[in-house]
Amino acid sequence: MCVRACIQKTNRYFSTSLALMAASLSTALDVHLSIPKSDTKRPIFLTKPTRRSHPIKINVSCNSKSSENVAAESPNPETKTLSLSEQLKPLSSTTLSPTKNDRTPLLSKPKSTWVNPTKPRRSVLSLQRQKRSTYSYNPRVRDLKLFARKLNDCDNTEEAFLRAITEIPHQPTRENALLILNSLRFWQKSYFFFNWIKSQNLFPMETIFYNVTMKSLRFGRQFQLIEQLANEMVSNEIELDNITYSTIITCAKRCNLFDEAIEWFERMYKTGLMPDEVTYSAILDVYAKSGKVEEVLSLYERGVASGWKPDPIAFSVLGKMFGEAGDYDGIRYVLQEMKSLGVQPNLVVYNTLLEAMGKAGKPGLARSLFDEMVESGLTPDEKTLTALIKIYGKARWAEDALELWERMRENKWPMDFILYNTLLNMCADIGLVEEAERLFEDMKLSDYCKPDIYSYTAMLNIYGSGGNVDKAIELFEEMSELGVAINVMGCTCLIQCLGKARRIDDLVRLFGVSIDRGVKPDDRLCGCLLSVVSLCETSEDVDKVITCLQQANPKLVAFLKLIEDNSTGFENIKEEFRNVIKDTEVDARRPFCNCLIDICRNRNLNERAHELLYLGTLYGLYPGLHNKTLDEWSLDVRSLSVGAAQTALEEWMWTLAKIVRREEVLPQLFLAETGTGTHKFSQGLATAFASHVNKLAAPFRQSEGKAGCFVATREDLVSWVQARPSSITA
Repeated sequence: MCVRACIQKTNRYFSTSLALMAASLSTALDVHLSIPKSDTKRPIFLTKPTRRSHPIKINVSCNSKSSENVAAESPNPETKTLSLSEQLKPLSSTTLSPTKNDRTPLLSKPKSTWVNPTKPRRSVLSLQRQKRSTYSYNPRVRDLKLFARKLNDCDNTEEAFLRAITEIPHQPTRENALLILNSLRFWQKSYFFFNWIKSQNLFPMETIFYNVTMKSLRFGRQFQLIEQLANEMVSNEIELDNITYSTIITCAKRCNLFDEAIEWFERMYKTGLMPDEVTYSAILDVYAKSGKVEEVLSLYERGVASGWKPDPIAFSVLGKMFGEAGDYDGIRYVLQEMKSLGVQPNLVVYNTLLEAMGKAGKPGLARSLFDEMVESGLTPDEKTLTALIKIYGKARWAEDALELWERMRENKWPMDFILYNTLLNMCADIGLVEEAERLFEDMKLSDYCKPDIYSYTAMLNIYGSGGNVDKAIELFEEMSELGVAINVMGCTCLIQCLGKARRIDDLVRLFGVSIDRGVKPDDRLCGCLLSVVSLCETSEDVDKVITCLQQANPKLVAFLKLIEDNSTGFENIKEEFRNVIKDTEVDARRPFCNCLIDICRNRNLNERAHELLYLGTLYGLYPGLHNKTLDEWSLDVRSLSVGAAQTALEEWMWTLAKIVRREEVLPQLFLAETGTGTHKFSQGLATAFASHVNKLAAPFRQSEGKAGCFVATREDLVSWVQARPSSITA
């Protein structure tokens, strides 16, 4: 009792002090609070990656008022009760980060606001899920199910539906109508039946009828119809519950209408309805897919502060969002949050995080995460294993990939076409021929995963890259016997293989058979034919390949003849080159230019080769060719063919010679990078480049510490230029 009296006395004293302060203060006080940074002893992984500490400016203003005015302005609680939507601020001002031009203007004399520090912030979601409606037993369920099956079997036209609806076996009651509506598989039938029930006017339409119809429309991605039904509910004063809003938001998300989804989420708050965890997770995904990372984290943190325990779906959304951005710190933050909240990741979360690790370029951490998943007792599915194989293939971790394959076989983990083909493509990328053949034989012996067109294409790629012509032809004949249609990628691999083997007649026959079987040449196939032209040693073979290329890309053949004509001026070459590149897919533009340069060098058209290299650089086909720092200049030819790399070296040496003769400032070090070729079947660009360096007597030498890198110092370059006449190096 003494303690309570003391507290009451303190409260009265505190209230009197506030009144005196209100009477004496009439101007706003600016109070600056600096939130202290995280403790340096705290582990780094506990800090949130996207949060920074900023000084916060708080404006406090108190204005004295007479008791009469206060009494006049105070609302009567018996006559007016504020709704939840009026108590809450708009979502955009409490959750979303305001833009520079969208800040609320501060009043000159703002009203004072009392904030009770002992009470938590207002909740932003309901911790109770929307309850599903219960269904009572219907003795006529068998007849109604059979009738619903007839409706599903009729055409998806309104006329056919109206003819079929006349055979309804019983009078439509509320329970009968709900049972039929839930049994319809196609969104058209659901929409027709819903409108028919409304037209009968047998009973009032409730929220559940709209919800069931909207869910069916969501499968058909019919957002406009769903929005019309929602507006109809508002007009008819039919309650929209959490299931309604969740269906609207998820349908808008599936249709990539993120702005509409956010708009309906804000409308939900304005009506005073608090979202449940299902709706909240859906809107998190909407913000994540629209790239609004700050808003996602704000919603997540406010939900957790309200007592929400996120489910694995919500963490999957966060993991996928950080994975798309390649943000490893964000992925680590998700793992730490799950651990701190006691949420055990399920298979979906692990799959999402593995894909995120792959996009972030963390194969080692992906392997650790996979081992953790297996140790937790979860069995990986096809999606898990496919994601991990892709990560190993991209990192060229052949040993780990093969070890994983052995674990799959020992543990009899599930495998599907996608996983088998991913393994084959990885073997093709790394050059594992024997392993790919064993895997391919396993597919043939499998009862469920027989080789398909993509499996055969991967094997053709392996044989084509390795130059194994006999096995490639044998595999192509096997495809013909089994009725497996060849695609444009398989045709490209075969043409590449036959071209390297100089079997031009077989190449021409294969091209003709592929065209007859419906293969439509793409830019990659045209680039392959163009590379074969650069390899041909006789004019007769060149004419044969040009005939095939004429069928695939006549404009490219016309340009090829143009550059071979010495009388063609540079401006004409420039204009036609631009037209050819403009009509070519982006990933095939640089290979086109490389092949054209190779053809020119093979035909001793070196000046034309330099012009093409200049045009390729001009139109952005070689963005990282030249790099300069204060201490180092480098030439990066890793994305060039042999002929293009030789041309680039000549061009660079001529330019450096001019700079030396003009006595301009030079760095201490010069580098030329060719790379080592991580692929087993790489063509040895470094060897050809070294041979051309020796031919030019250039002052570059192979770096001892880095393979595929040639080094020269400033003194070496100056001595090389001074030892040669200006006419040679000009």
